[in-house]
Amino acid sequence: MDTAPPPGGTAQPGGDAPVTRFPDRTAWDRPGFLLWHATLRWQREVAEALRPLELTHVQFVLLAGTAWLTARGGPPSQRELADHAGTDAMMTSQVVRALEQRGLIRRSDDPNDARVKRLRCTTAGRELAARAVTEVQAVDDRFFGADGDRRATVDVLRGLAGRDADGAVT
Repeated sequence: MDTAPPPGGTAQPGGDAPVTRFPDRTAWDRPGFLLWHATLRWQREVAEALRPLELTHVQFVLLAGTAWLTARGGPPSQRELADHAGTDAMMTSQVVRALEQRGLIRRSDDPNDARVKRLRCTTAGRELAARAVTEVQAVDDRFFGADGDRRATVDVLRGLAGRDADGAVT
């Protein structure tokens, strides 16, 4: 059995589990830790803004994504929506089903492939998506600053997300 301590750690006497040595800096100096907390704070603010509209954050992303993709190229498939949103295909299907039950989205078979479901917002879905986008954009403006002030932040976040200005993987 290998008893060598892990990098940055030392073995306990008697072969017990190694003790990790943490850097002298605090977690509040670590970018990943800060990004985690910033994300949590932003998510809380978005959830609060969406609560009066009776949408969860994921429902918002998928409803608004459906409206946006439809406006830019026709009704998306569930797979296209999941790829756009960065969500799991199974979860996307479940959330879309819930949005359909609320009368916000309609699913229909693709005329060229019966395995594919095409998504369209209903009138109520488009109206709710527009209201929700306005609310979330207001959160973004408060959280990240005015449009001109946040250009550098957007560029950094695109790099971290591995996406270009059109959302394509870089």
